[in-house]
Amino acid sequence: MHLPPEETAPVLNRLRRARGQLDAVIRMLEEEQDCRAVMTQLAAASKAVDRAGFTLVATGMRHCLVEEDRENREDATGADGGADDPNRLTLAQMEKLFLTLT
Repeated sequence: MHLPPEETAPVLNRLRRARGQLDAVIRMLEEEQDCRAVMTQLAAASKAVDRAGFTLVATGMRHCLVEEDRENREDATGADGGADDPNRLTLAQMEKLFLTLT
């Protein structure tokens, strides 16, 4: 997925935060810490991953839809829109990806 750095930076930050939280969960389990504290940390990690996934899919959809619109306009004028790009997802594929997050 090719997205501008200013759009991927917040997602990467969330994922790094989630990675730190998961490391904490592992450490807490190894140290046999309080169940409530472990579950709280695990819930926080899960929420961070969910938010990162949602942001990534929403950003990807926005980016792909803008690109699709641009390509459709170029196709109408006879320009090469790159519609055969194997990495480009259809709207149905993006919707399926989004629904896997829930």
